[in-house]
Amino acid sequence: MSGPRRNQPLATWESGDNVQGFVLVTRKELRQDRNGRSYLDMEVADASGSMVAKVWADSPALEAEFEAHDFVALRGSVKLYRDQLQLSIDDCRVATDDDRRYGFDEALLIPSTREDIGDLWRRLEAALAQVQRPALRRLAFHALEVHGRALREHPAAKAIHHAYRGGLLEHVTSMAELALAVCSHYRRVDRDLVLLGVLFHDLGKVRELGAMPANDYTLEGRMVGHVVIGRDLLRESCITLGDVPDDLQLHLEHLVLSHQGRREYASPVEPMTPEALVLHFIDDLDSKLNQLDRARLDGGGLQWSRGLGRYVYLARHEEREVVEVGDGPGDEAPERTERTERTVETLVVEAGPAAHPPEPPGEAGDVGAGDEPPRATVDEMPADRGLFD
Repeated sequence: MSGPRRNQPLATWESGDNVQGFVLVTRKELRQDRNGRSYLDMEVADASGSMVAKVWADSPALEAEFEAHDFVALRGSVKLYRDQLQLSIDDCRVATDDDRRYGFDEALLIPSTREDIGDLWRRLEAALAQVQRPALRRLAFHALEVHGRALREHPAAKAIHHAYRGGLLEHVTSMAELALAVCSHYRRVDRDLVLLGVLFHDLGKVRELGAMPANDYTLEGRMVGHVVIGRDLLRESCITLGDVPDDLQLHLEHLVLSHQGRREYASPVEPMTPEALVLHFIDDLDSKLNQLDRARLDGGGLQWSRGLGRYVYLARHEEREVVEVGDGPGDEAPERTERTERTVETLVVEAGPAAHPPEPPGEAGDVGAGDEPPRATVDEMPADRGLFD
């Protein structure tokens, strides 16, 4: 049997692989299966992606001392369980500075945007430069100056969407560009207000959430929340500049406070203006498409989406297209023929109930709970703490 794959990006792991390397533990929960045995339900990640992980009752890793947000060295096996890849951890420990000789590097383990941060920033500046009212344009670039560093580094959420380094900037930039397109179609919508709403709607998350790799709620985040924090940041900026008209400030505050859309989604108020509706819907669209993009990284196919509360199906196929280019209409023969191969990705969302459907009889509700799936055999872990010796 070949040895484990060592220090390979998590996104390249496939069912049947024995793996060994370093990951960031993003979630760790102690649970019990239907037989009363303790096991760990976890999520692990690196810069390439994330994966559900289990530590079963017979694994030495169950007694290992590590917590969520720790970098760990591990050895385990990957399997396909209910159409999703899952890591079964055979042993692990907290990573140390000494592990750098084995390839440990925190920068490789922090989930990050696949976009170039500098490019995202330039695109956001270009979008905000289209704000026409001088006072609102000054407000936008003042916010970038004050909060730019955090905006570039922070995730946009703890888990559901854009939950990685640079995710907040990616989300805001994507929304700003989408806002320009929507407002160019619906010309009666005030583009300036929508763009400022995009910038401020989630800005409170720079204080609601800790920076990566922790990506957890702060005390202020738990007790106040990003919606109200964002409104406060908007007010602070308006006070500092002192030239934002009261009616525009009030409308901007409404955009921030209503962007969640509905009271049951923690929105203090619901959208009351065309600009507020546009902001809510482009926020909702961008977050949902990001969830589907991340799901595709898990292998595509039919998957349960916790964030969307339904099954989604992500299919990929290729088609070949022959493009004939001639001198103009009516040419007897084309000047040249180009054959273009392109990949077409199809997203099909299957409607489903608001909650996860019941599991088949005899199986626990949690993925992998109850019946432990067979684990691939791996080489015995070294007796000392050095997984790579």
